[in-house]
Amino acid sequence: MNKNTPERILIVDDSLEMRNFISNVLTTEAGYSVSVARSGHEGVEITIQESPDLIITDYSMPEMSGLEMLEELRRREQTMPAILMTAEGSEDIAVRALRAGVMDYFVKPFDPFEMKEAATRVLAASRIGATRTSVSDQRNMQALNALIAVGRSVTALLDLESILTRIVEAAVFISGAEEGTLMLLDRTTGDLYVRASKNIEEGLRSMRLRVVDSLAGKVVSSGDPLYVEGGTPQKIKTSYLVRSLIYVPLKVADRVIGVLGVHNRSGASPLGKDILASMTALADYASIAIVNAELYSEADSERARFSKILNQIQDGVLLVDGHDRVALCNPVARDLLDQAGNDFIGQRLVNLTSNRQLLDLLEDSKNRTTRPLHGDVSHSGKIFNAHVSEIPGLGRAVVMQDITELKELDRIKSELVLMVSHDLRSPLTAILSYTELMGRVGELNEQQKEFTKQARISVESITTLINDLLDLGKIEARVDREREEVDMGELAGQAVRIVKQQAELKKQIITVNTREGVPTVMGNALQLRQVFTNLLDNAIKYSGVGGAIGLHLFGEAESVIVVISDDGIGISPEDQPHIFDRFYRVKEVTQTHTGTGLGLNIVKSIVDLHSGRVWVQSTPGKGTTFTIVLPAFTASNLEQEAITNA
Repeated sequence: MNKNTPERILIVDDSLEMRNFISNVLTTEAGYSVSVARSGHEGVEITIQESPDLIITDYSMPEMSGLEMLEELRRREQTMPAILMTAEGSEDIAVRALRAGVMDYFVKPFDPFEMKEAATRVLAASRIGATRTSVSDQRNMQALNALIAVGRSVTALLDLESILTRIVEAAVFISGAEEGTLMLLDRTTGDLYVRASKNIEEGLRSMRLRVVDSLAGKVVSSGDPLYVEGGTPQKIKTSYLVRSLIYVPLKVADRVIGVLGVHNRSGASPLGKDILASMTALADYASIAIVNAELYSEADSERARFSKILNQIQDGVLLVDGHDRVALCNPVARDLLDQAGNDFIGQRLVNLTSNRQLLDLLEDSKNRTTRPLHGDVSHSGKIFNAHVSEIPGLGRAVVMQDITELKELDRIKSELVLMVSHDLRSPLTAILSYTELMGRVGELNEQQKEFTKQARISVESITTLINDLLDLGKIEARVDREREEVDMGELAGQAVRIVKQQAELKKQIITVNTREGVPTVMGNALQLRQVFTNLLDNAIKYSGVGGAIGLHLFGEAESVIVVISDDGIGISPEDQPHIFDRFYRVKEVTQTHTGTGLGLNIVKSIVDLHSGRVWVQSTPGKGTTFTIVLPAFTASNLEQEAITNA
């Protein structure tokens, strides 16, 4: 052929779209001369007439398949190379393709530019092969073609059974052997068992070999290939003798996981040692396929577990990507969106639901990092507590828990507290009045005075408890929602004046240290003052006579820091994680100090409501320090507050 004449390629496919698709790539991108045929019969006729340099054919065609066409051409001594396209590969197709002169093997869908590269490679190999006449060179080219086809199978197929059988078929074809086996190591027993085979008798396909006393076991132990030339018969298994064999190890890192082998039982044609490199390459492909299959199986198992958990969990789970498109949704969330099936995956959430609470919560989570990333979402008479979490690289996840019953219980609880507190105030007032009158109607002895004193203390404790419960109820219900710009230094001064008399009775000194330039805070002044008074009250209560109490206030990094410390009895490490819990009181002080167990819980609730943080540091016998961090007032706080109260 004249070197200036474009090489000719025949495309055989019953699909007009596929013929045009491949033709366009090969002519415009590579400059080949392309002919087309619509069927296997037409392909045979055009091949005989034009003798193309390469045939690219589809496997599945009516009347005559692509393989049948190539086999017919071989019978007519038309030996040009071929590339086979198929929708689904199998070991039988692979072996027949190799024998029919197929030098590459594509499983649809495939990249058209990979087809162009394959055509260039096959034509180059064909040109080299045309200048060689030795049998060994032809055999080497066949081995190369087989390796290319198997390598493509490893990356194109997920069916491990088909891949391993194809590898054994290729090993037998390359070596010209009578039989082939691929054995894997049983991790439990340590034996080798047959995983794939070619031309092995039915009864031997289930054979197991011990590593310690078998030829294949030597390969596992040494990690090196084993070659046995034709001659004295060698025992593979009892009563199963071969005259020549090649075994190569299957390795994952430095660990041998199995053995690929071919053998001849007759002595007519001993195996050539020159195919060891090809056998090793096939063994490497097998190892890759096994590792890939294991990884895929593990991933598939984890995916199935995740899907089962996601579908059976009672909370709604929704994931939206960076463009607010639904990426994942479990059945509970799907019901909340009023969607059926999974056809809505990939659609924008705003097109799937009109629930403004959910949409606003997700919108707020984008830019408002200081705002709580949770809120209530109502739907069909139910109330869900929705939490939004940012997942880097994926989007935002929303977990929605049905709290309808909890909301109802909370409502009943609030009504009960209000009713009880109201109904208790009158009899408590009466009890307190009668204890005062008892001293006016006659002189009381010392024991009677003690009894009336204890009665007054008990009434005061109950009154304090009622007030704390009412305060907590207001905070939780967010009744006092009015916010304004608050001077924390001024609130601190007010709180100190409120508790001053209490501290003077115990001869305690309260030191206030306020730095200049402390930022203001956007908040509820009454609630924030209560934070100061509750913490100062605790410091006074749990510090001894003459104790020192400190209140430090300063600004730092767009935050306001409040530190209240004392040198009192301290809190044990075991109690510190629980002191903000509702009704929790340290056992050591319940008999010596009065309290409701709500004061610190109210402090934390108010701080949380103002998007702040509070924590404690304490050493028993040396004192306690409470630290509060609140966001400083900014213009964005004001804008945020306007949105909240809208």
